[in-house]
Amino acid sequence: MSIKDYAPPLYTRFNRLWLRFGIRSFFRLAGKVTIHGAENVPLGTPYVIAMNHISIFDPPVVVCFWPEEPEVIGAANVFKKKGEGTILSLYGVIPVHRGEYDRTLLEKIIVILKKGKPLVIAPEGGRSHEVAMRRAMPGLGYIIEHAQTPVIPVGVLGTTGDFWQKAKRGLKPQIELRIGKPIQFPAIQAKGAERREARQTNADLVMRYIAGLLPKEYHGVYAGQAISS
Repeated sequence: MSIKDYAPPLYTRFNRLWLRFGIRSFFRLAGKVTIHGAENVPLGTPYVIAMNHISIFDPPVVVCFWPEEPEVIGAANVFKKKGEGTILSLYGVIPVHRGEYDRTLLEKIIVILKKGKPLVIAPEGGRSHEVAMRRAMPGLGYIIEHAQTPVIPVGVLGTTGDFWQKAKRGLKPQIELRIGKPIQFPAIQAKGAERREARQTNADLVMRYIAGLLPKEYHGVYAGQAISS
């Protein structure tokens, strides 16, 4: 199958049905999930879902409680882990090697968006293991430039490493998804180093909007730069 003809195979689409249902059921039993701003999602159109990434719980919560079935990109090394890797493979997550330039992968992402599908990405490039956000990697800026689709900032709260410990004690820990309004970006006219800088600026701007959805202790490197939409 060529990149131009990209579409999830039938078995992947079937897997997504029971995975999304099963994971939603798990989080509803283990804790409480609250979603704010669902009205900001432009259903039926292409867009990028950009989220902060604290722990292994963030991606499944966002993907399985999202009102549409999104495509997802995830770190290639996670596919080697038992449990996590199996779930990623069953869902059809697209592997990405952190810190490496992969033109074929970027072309696939652009095609996915141009075919009208939403795409989940963690701009930080991996989980931080703490609530404070790290700086975004420039990959999101490249996607923004070439896909010319809006970005939906999503702030995730309550997915810290102690979530499962609290859930096992029956404490029903709270998880929140705070969905911001779509961010539109003008075309980049600069060349060379200025173009690369503009991509990073756009990626940082998305993170500032995510920070605007989160408490101050989550802001990390974007402290004092949060934008409320």
